[in-house]
Amino acid sequence: MFKKIDHVEIVTNEPERSFEFYTSVLGFKLKFRDRVPLPDGGGSLAIAYLDLGGTAIELLTYEGVPAEPAPQKLQLGYRMMALEVDDMKKTLEYLKGKGVDPVWGPVYREKYARAEISDPDGYHIELRQWHSQQ
Repeated sequence: MFKKIDHVEIVTNEPERSFEFYTSVLGFKLKFRDRVPLPDGGGSLAIAYLDLGGTAIELLTYEGVPAEPAPQKLQLGYRMMALEVDDMKKTLEYLKGKGVDPVWGPVYREKYARAEISDPDGYHIELRQWHSQQ
């Protein structure tokens, strides 16, 4: 019946800046773009569907409709997505070269390493490196 999580939606007010971040910095590939009118006729919805190794995000921009900024405090509900990385130190060095610094961590534990970065809209993205069982 249920197969997998198909995608995570991310609403942005800066579609080109977000598109550049997710594709050029994080390596997502464009699957398709679309633009659909909103049902009330008050604007349109621009969509960029991006894929990274079978994991997808859908960047959404409500054109003609104001959106509120990302929450900055801990709250109930969705918190962030996480990307698995193969080497935390090398990943953080690469990101630093792209102008992206961690907003939290890194923390190195016995079974994993973890850090957080943020996208252009302030959404946190967890980076997780799992240590192999020895």
